[in-house]
Amino acid sequence: MHLFRIALLVATFLLACPDRATAQAQPDGEHPVNIDLWPDAPPGAGGTRGPERVYRSGSHAGAVSNVSVPRIEVYRPAHPNGTAAIVIGGGGYARIGMGQEVMPTAMWLLSQGVTPVVLYYRLPADHWPAVAPFQDAQRAMRVLRAHAHELGVDPARIGVIGFSAGGNLAGITETRAAAAFYPAVDAADRLSSRPDFAALIYPVISLRQPYDTTRSGRELSTQADAVQAYSVESHVSPRTPPTFLAQAEDDPIANIGNSRIMYAALKQNGVEAELHVFAKGGHGWGMGTPGSEVAAWPALFAAWAKRNGFL
Repeated sequence: MHLFRIALLVATFLLACPDRATAQAQPDGEHPVNIDLWPDAPPGAGGTRGPERVYRSGSHAGAVSNVSVPRIEVYRPAHPNGTAAIVIGGGGYARIGMGQEVMPTAMWLLSQGVTPVVLYYRLPADHWPAVAPFQDAQRAMRVLRAHAHELGVDPARIGVIGFSAGGNLAGITETRAAAAFYPAVDAADRLSSRPDFAALIYPVISLRQPYDTTRSGRELSTQADAVQAYSVESHVSPRTPPTFLAQAEDDPIANIGNSRIMYAALKQNGVEAELHVFAKGGHGWGMGTPGSEVAAWPALFAAWAKRNGFL
C-alpha cells in the first residue's frame, strides 16, 4: 500500500501543471502548503516567463523547468517528529527531477514522520543568472525557519537532501551559509540559512577537472568565478553540518570522485560524515529500484540520521 500511495501521488503530480503554486491547499500529507519564496519579484534580471513545463514522458518524466515563481511545497506528516528536509532535485540546472527523485523521496520522508519540503528553484538554463538557484535555496532555508512553528518543525532540525545538480545546490547551501547571495528583503533574512544536516546523493560537487563532467558546470559558467564559487569542496569548514553521501562507482554522469573529495574535505575539517559507494547503480536512481544495491541508501541514511539525533 505504501508503494501504491507513492505511485499515486507521483502520478497526480504529473497530471498537475499549475502556472504558480498559490492555490489554497490543506496542510496534510497529500495537499501541500505552498509558500512563495519572495514577497515580490525574485532578485536578478532576466529569466523565464509563462507557465512552468512538466515533462510528461521519457527519461525526464515528471521533471519541471521554466520556473518563474520559486517556492516551497510543505507536506505535513500525520505524526511529525519535528525534523524537516528540503528536497532538491537534479537536472543539470536545466530541469528539476521531481518525478524520479523528489516526490518519491518526499513521500518516504513523510512516512518516517519527517516534514518534506519540495523546492522549486530558478534555472540558469531558463536564462536566470547563475546565482539564482543559490539565492532560492538560501532563501528557502530562511523562509522555512520563519514558518517553523506553524508547520510543526523544530528550526534546529532542518536539513537538505540533494540529488545530482541538486546535490551541488544543497552542498553550496550547507557550506556557504554565511555568503550573501542576495540583499535582505524582510525579517526572515535575519534567520540562519545553514542546514542542520545534509544528504548528497550522486552529487555534483566540483566544477574543476577532472570532476566537471556534467551539464551543471556549463550552465553555471555564465558567472565568471563559478568554478571557485560553486565547487562545494572548496567551502567546507568546521562549521559545515553533518553530511551523508551516497553514489555508485559506475556513475556515468557525475564522476565518483565528487563524493570522495567531498568526504575527504569533511573529514579534514572534523565534520561528521558518512560515505556509501555502491558498485553498481549508475546515475539518477532516486530512491533506487527495489532489490538494487542503491535502494539501500534510504535505510542507511535513516540510521545515520537517527544516530545524529535527526530521527
